[in-house]
Amino acid sequence: MSIFLKVWLPPPFFPLKTAAVGPFPHACVLSIRSPRVTSAAFNLLSARICYGRAVNQSESTHTQLSQLRALLREMGSVLVCYSGGIDSALVLAIAHQELGSARAIALTAISPSLPQREREGAAAFARAIGANHQFVESQEIHRPDYAKNAPDRCFHCKTELYEIAHAKAAQWGLAAIVNGTNCDDLGDYRPGLQAAQVAQIRSPLCEAGLAKRDVRAIAQLLGLDLWDKPASACLASRIPYGVQVTPARLKQVESLESTLHGLGFVQVRVRHHEEVARIEVPKSDLARLVSPEIAQQVEQAGRKAGFRYVTVDLQGYRTGSLNEALPHRALPVLS
Repeated sequence: MSIFLKVWLPPPFFPLKTAAVGPFPHACVLSIRSPRVTSAAFNLLSARICYGRAVNQSESTHTQLSQLRALLREMGSVLVCYSGGIDSALVLAIAHQELGSARAIALTAISPSLPQREREGAAAFARAIGANHQFVESQEIHRPDYAKNAPDRCFHCKTELYEIAHAKAAQWGLAAIVNGTNCDDLGDYRPGLQAAQVAQIRSPLCEAGLAKRDVRAIAQLLGLDLWDKPASACLASRIPYGVQVTPARLKQVESLESTLHGLGFVQVRVRHHEEVARIEVPKSDLARLVSPEIAQQVEQAGRKAGFRYVTVDLQGYRTGSLNEALPHRALPVLS
């Protein structure tokens, strides 16, 4: 089932059109035809249609949870592409409850782009719920199209992940491969969605119509201690497009971010600009970050990590800030 919807808005918001999105045969989002519409505006104006109905944000959390449980039960057995973030963690928790450890297996890909603290956190959560969790080495860093760090880098990273996942699902006798994509992800520039389409990966959160806040609400309802865990992205996302992704650059970023986490900054990004580290923290944390005592420790840690200069972004933390350099950030329409 594909759904097409036109919405007429005053200039500069020209007629919009929806198209089925990638791996979600029952979901579609608005695609904006005007290059003058920014990604932020896209996120504000985007509409999600799931299984032929608009996503109702007031829908009962219990109802959404029941739908998610039913979807996973219907799959019979699943390999969960599990990063340790709240989205894939919720999918894993429900899959484990509904299918058991023999029919729901979590797979986490290990590479230089995954911070050690995220790896440890993923293992700790899976262990706490009793899930079957497997680590597998991934080699995306050796893919030339990944390492060159074009705007479609995530496509090549996810392609590596899903190739591994298909091999392991066959080895373990699992019927479906699922990820943690939620409905909010459909309104951002995410080449990884296309990789999921190509690999025929299912996204139960999106299929059940869950946005990010729904994921957090369900996780809190279930008593999962990471229900409010901040969003996290791979370390490669800290390197500007066009600058090669190397283990050395990734290690620099991880080293300085580790220091910042140790100083109590929960939401942190260290953007790598060769000799310059550009630090993003929420605006509420800026005053503390530049206080003399903290600033000195951060500056020293930055130099130890290999940066010549350590700077602070006065705009504060925001997701995908390196995407701001892209000329067109509309979500591509996938056939």
